[in-house]
Amino acid sequence: MDKHYLTPLFQPESIAIFANREDASVQTAHARHLVEALTAQRFKGHFVFIDIHTTGTLADLAQTRADLAIICLKTGEVIEALEVAGRIKCRAALVVGSGVSADLAADMHRVARRHGMHLLGPNSLGFQWPAAGLNASVAGKLATPGPLALVSQSGALTASILDWAAKNSVGFSTVVSLGPNTSVDLAQVLDYLANDGKTHSIVVYMEGISNARRFMSALRAAANAKPVVVLKAGRKPAGNEAAQTHSGAIVGSDDVFDAALRRAGAVRVKSFVQLFSAAKCLASRYRPVGKRLAIVTNGGGPGVLAADWANEIGLDLARLSPDSATSLKPQLPALASLSDLIDLSEEALPEHYAAALEAAGKDRGVDGILVVHSPKADVDAAAVADAIAQVNPKLGKPLLCCWMGDDSVGQAREVLATANIPSFRTPEAAVGAFGNIASFYQNQQLLQQTPPPLSPLAKPDIEGARLIIENVLTERRKVLTEMESKALLSAFHIPVTQTLLARSANEAMMIATQLGYPVALKIDSPDISHKSDVNGVALNVRNATAVRDVYNTMIQTVGRLKPDARINGVTIQKMAGDRRGRELYIGLKTDDPFGPVIAFGAGGTMIELIDDQAMELPPLNQFLARRLIERSRVADTLGEWRGASAVDREALEQVLLRVSEMVCELPQLREMDINPIIVDESGAVAVDARIVIDSAPATARNYAHLSILPYPARYEQIWPMRGGGEYTIRPIHPDDAQMLQDLVHGLSSESRYFRFVSAMTELPTPMLARLTLIDYDREMALVAVLKERKANPDGEMEETERIIGVSRYITNPDKSSCEFSLVVADDFNGKGLGSRLMLSIMEEARDKGLAEIEGLVLANNPGMLKLMRSLGFAVKTFVEDPDFKLVTHPL
Repeated sequence: MDKHYLTPLFQPESIAIFANREDASVQTAHARHLVEALTAQRFKGHFVFIDIHTTGTLADLAQTRADLAIICLKTGEVIEALEVAGRIKCRAALVVGSGVSADLAADMHRVARRHGMHLLGPNSLGFQWPAAGLNASVAGKLATPGPLALVSQSGALTASILDWAAKNSVGFSTVVSLGPNTSVDLAQVLDYLANDGKTHSIVVYMEGISNARRFMSALRAAANAKPVVVLKAGRKPAGNEAAQTHSGAIVGSDDVFDAALRRAGAVRVKSFVQLFSAAKCLASRYRPVGKRLAIVTNGGGPGVLAADWANEIGLDLARLSPDSATSLKPQLPALASLSDLIDLSEEALPEHYAAALEAAGKDRGVDGILVVHSPKADVDAAAVADAIAQVNPKLGKPLLCCWMGDDSVGQAREVLATANIPSFRTPEAAVGAFGNIASFYQNQQLLQQTPPPLSPLAKPDIEGARLIIENVLTERRKVLTEMESKALLSAFHIPVTQTLLARSANEAMMIATQLGYPVALKIDSPDISHKSDVNGVALNVRNATAVRDVYNTMIQTVGRLKPDARINGVTIQKMAGDRRGRELYIGLKTDDPFGPVIAFGAGGTMIELIDDQAMELPPLNQFLARRLIERSRVADTLGEWRGASAVDREALEQVLLRVSEMVCELPQLREMDINPIIVDESGAVAVDARIVIDSAPATARNYAHLSILPYPARYEQIWPMRGGGEYTIRPIHPDDAQMLQDLVHGLSSESRYFRFVSAMTELPTPMLARLTLIDYDREMALVAVLKERKANPDGEMEETERIIGVSRYITNPDKSSCEFSLVVADDFNGKGLGSRLMLSIMEEARDKGLAEIEGLVLANNPGMLKLMRSLGFAVKTFVEDPDFKLVTHPL
């Protein structure tokens, strides 16, 4: 159970190749090329060839054993070969080819599923495992071994990247070419690579996904463990004319995909060239850093080009600290400038570059360094490159180079390539590559956020909101009126302007007089999405006579322009005084396949022309809400601006948190506009709102309508401790990392071995990250937390928290069972903690719809085996390893 379930596919020890070697003419071109690729180099495992027409009886074949079946036959013979592979107990299969229909592919999937095989294909170009000499693909020659993994949904692009990598000394741990109708999909491959110790970073080319929740789950797990860069085909589609809100019209699926990648902690590149640039940096094993870039150059012009592009893509130019600058100047007699650039001037020698790099490397205000070198007649470019290569191991931060020119710098580029330093031909490409590293760092901060569905603010009236929605759906309507929309916002404590409905001109005059002038009048109709388009809005109406005239004119005009629209009347609201507020927009769009996404930007009537919307996937917390605001262009106007005071940002963030609560708790929401929401120094108020709903999908239980599952706060419980005291059981979150490490440190060597089957004394950092930042959709970890009072370094008593036990399960590939683990602090054994943690994790697994829980227990761990039997687990011998017992329990 330690190995990933796809290990037999991508790291097989033995392979059965189904091919007709006697008559290659009956094979497809793909099959012939695949056999040639498989036999072109020495595979470290074991090959056996099987011809389903001539290789004996099934009794003879039963003696054959293989992890992986590779089928190199015509399409009509694949089903039969899969049946044979299943009967000889292959655990995975590969079918290479193209043009297989969805129906035939589904038949292949059914056969593989019946035999418990994981099938890569059909319509796949296969995969490569370079370290073992395995080229099970028709995508090109076997790649050089290395730390980078490639996953691609395009065979042509896979071949192109492999060809480029061969010329640029980039090696791969795994190469996987997916295609349409493959059974093993992108999410499963990402999940495998996240757990592969030989893979340090991942490059993905994708064209689409079928299941957003599964994709986000796998991508978040992978990006939490190692850098992931994604290139996706397909740009923003044309506007949706049928959209009933501004958000439905302005939010394109490509924008949502950007938001999803950010939240998953991955980085998106927009071009093939950028993908290669990112691959160079990832192959150099640069870890995520901040966005402060120091530029070292021997020419002002190229350095300025680099600085300009850094500003263009949102990077910060790093200036050396006064101490660093002071110590550097005596070493650089030819120094031209130390302002935004470290300009060494044209006469700079190799030792000058080395001194500048060492100073920037030690400066805490520098996150990365770019060296831009222009060829000079009296300067040996290769010698400069060699000096840089000598300093690089001491830096401890990303170093990138731009060697401009061609003939005179070829040798220098070879020196840099040998030293594994990414080198680019233009300043813009080099700066963009560092931007990818910085983006990964920023997105990792987003990945660490695991908000609950409800914020810490006052509890909303969820039941009242649901009643409003049910009443509208009962009337077979999907568009809420402005009154209903504002009532829904009010249920979640979002401030709204007082709005009253008038059904006649006289009623409008009375309401306006009571509210006080000036007032705004708006047509109220469930069939009109944009009121301004039909002259359905009048502002600053200042007296009763004007209210009467505007009411009558508006009713007549709208009736003429929209004769089929149902008109309830006209709403009246008081104008918002003389406050200099900013008109903003908060919206919701339901995307296929990512589900609801929250948008924020400039509001008012110019919203579609300004095209300012930042997006984020729910759920939000204050950190995510703040970052969402900062990504918008209108954010620059929220401080003191044109004589107006800075707005109340906290009030704006709270509105975003409230919208996130609405999205999480009301799966019926499809589109929403709060436009404008006026924000000034005294708070925020929603002036207008429009909401579109539909029946909740049957799968909406437990927030299934969201592509990122919220922190499951509902599983938090307080339990009494045997012997006195109490403790809390709750789901784990990323902030628990240090407490979990402390728990492992405090275990006896025997307890650590029983849990990890290892002599480790602490959890490695990547493992600690994987254990604390989890996807609650496919796994769960419950921690038992005890509050204690301890003296701090000043001798004062303060309350601290300690993790005293952890139970965990991970869903198996069959999606119906799960594997558990359990550890309890040594000083809390015998207090009922283990039983309570197991019962709680079993209850959660049962709530997820799983049917069975299982685990492996060392045969020489009598305490754990006793606990399992007391809980009703069946204890059996584990066939694959007699040192373990397999314990199982139906849920």
